[in-house]
Order: sequence, then structure tokens, then C-alpha cells
Amino acid sequence: MAASSTSLFLVFSSLLIFSSLLYVSDADYSAPIMKGLSWDYHHKTCHKLEKIVRKHLKKVFKEDVGQAAGLLRLHFHDCFVQGCDGSVLLDGSHGGPSEQTAPPNQSLRKQAFIIIEDLRNLIHKECGRVVSCADIVALAARDAVHLSGGPDYDVPLGRKDGLTFATQNATLANLPAPTSNATTILSALATKNLNPTDVVALSGGHTIGVSHCSSFTPRLYPTQDPTMEKTFAHGLKEVCPTNTTDATTVMDIYSPIKFDNKYYVDLINRQGLFTSDQDLYTHKETKPIVESFAHDEKLFFEKFVQAMIKMGQLEVLTGGKGEIRAHCSIRNPDNKGYFSYLSEEEDQYDLESKAELR
Repeated sequence: MAASSTSLFLVFSSLLIFSSLLYVSDADYSAPIMKGLSWDYHHKTCHKLEKIVRKHLKKVFKEDVGQAAGLLRLHFHDCFVQGCDGSVLLDGSHGGPSEQTAPPNQSLRKQAFIIIEDLRNLIHKECGRVVSCADIVALAARDAVHLSGGPDYDVPLGRKDGLTFATQNATLANLPAPTSNATTILSALATKNLNPTDVVALSGGHTIGVSHCSSFTPRLYPTQDPTMEKTFAHGLKEVCPTNTTDATTVMDIYSPIKFDNKYYVDLINRQGLFTSDQDLYTHKETKPIVESFAHDEKLFFEKFVQAMIKMGQLEVLTGGKGEIRAHCSIRNPDNKGYFSYLSEEEDQYDLESKAELR
């Protein structure tokens, strides 16, 4: 067990070094930018923002590389439901249960929420309350990809945090289940202006992380899905011997902690974990895209970056819309400590103004 842990640490350490070489310089600027967002939004107000995020996440991932997948998934689940407004971070209130209690979100890593709040605290201490939790989630997802061996890219910033969380029904309606087929996924994401290439590229996020048995046991019991390779299915049955087993397994059997294109090789070998994964190689419109990504990792990285930038701008709140939360899980009007926080900000502003007049 100790040898296994050492091996994982050495692999991840090498990823941190190698990933610094992978920067997508052209693809990141190919997507149009929503009004109110910009590539250098926080350059004047918090120029150390990205350094703070990356430095902290390097420490986090050295302790637990699995948190990278958790942060990436958090960004997906935030953006697909009510847009990229940090609403998934909100606790429930008298207005109803939070998005976190909806079935698709119950498997989100609890530590991911803690990491985002830790980042907010570090950033606000350095710069004041000028960076939204929604922007922090987007940056954390980017660094989760890059520090796992994937591409580095710029993220348009300037999102504001939402004032409400989505209903349970809205959350369920906007997060396609892993049991969905490709036609369902394509139709659902087309409503969000994501095309088939975007859908296949974003699905590549499954190249890192783990899944609970409940997400794929319908493919094993009572009868085995014929599209699943037999040896792969046998291995899954050992992990999940019944359709009620509470266990987890990796989503990419080749390189589960490295962000690469091996997920698509899995699909070609009929070793995709979910129906929503494997059916991408069955569907006539998405099959050639899967094949192109399996054979060309650079192409996958380029299309993934484009798709992430598009997804990261879904229904964003900018300008006077929304707020910048003083705590990521609480709307400012509901935050008892918010007014004392405002007083501290005003005192700091007065001190800075007086200093400038001297």
C-alpha cells in the first residue's frame, strides 16, 4: 500500500512539472466573450489572483490528487444549472433545499466546497472582496485540468455570484444522467449552445476521477450491456457485486489521475463506464469525433479548451447583476457577518484614501 501511494505521488509530481509545458495559446481566444467578462478583468484589482489559486491548489493536489476531478466536476454542475453563478455553492434556506441536495449533486466532493471557500478567504485577504466565488470556481477548474497534465489556458473573468439557487426540479432537468444515451445528451446540451464537438470534448473530463457504482450498475444488472467489453465488465462486477453496492472505481482505467485523451481510447475499446460515455462511440454523429480525439491528444486539448470557455460563460451575471459573496455558501443579505465585513472594507478604503492624499 505504501509503495502504491509513493508511486501515485511520483506520477503526480511529474505531472506538475510536465503540465507547465502545455499551454493552449490560440484556442483559448477563439470563443467569443460575453459582455461584462474580459481576459484581464482582475488585473488591476487583484493581479495576484491566479498565482494565489495555483499555489494553493498545487498543495491540495499533492495531498490528494482526487480533488482535481472534484473541482472540475463542481464547475460543470454549477454552469449547467442556472448558469455559472456559484449557485451550487449556496446552502439551503427557508426558500427551499439547495442544489447540493438534488440527487445529481449529492456525489459532489464535500472537500471541493471547502477548497473553494479556502481560496475565497485567501483571495479576499489579499485583494479585498473583488473576486466572485463563481470566478474562483472557474479558475479552480482550469487549474485542476492543467495540474493533472492537461492544457493551460486563459479564463475570461468578471462573473458575479447569483442571489438564488435553482430548484430541485431545475437541477434534475439540467444535469443529464449517466444513464442517458448520446441523443439525449446532445439534445440537452444543444439548448445551451453546445455542439456535438463541445459535448464530446467536455465528456473527456471523465479522464480523471472516480464514480460510484450506482451510476453504472444498470449496465451490469440484471443483464450486462452488450456494448461493454467482457473483461472490463467482469472487473466492475468485482468492485460492485450487487446493484446496491456502495463503492467507487476509476472512470479511466488507463491513466485515472492524468488528464489526457485515454478516455477516448477507453470508448473505442468498449470500456466506457457510463451509458452516456460509451454511447458517444455508438452514435453516428459523435463516433468520428471520439476517434479523432483518441488519435490526436493535441486536438482534444484544443477542443476541450474551446468548449470549457463556452460552457464557463453560460448565463453569467455581470455588472450590477448578482453580487460578490463574502462567504461562498451564503448570500450576502443572509450573512450575519456581512455588515461587519462591509465596515472592515470601508475602514480599509478610508485608510487607503487618506494615504493617497498625503
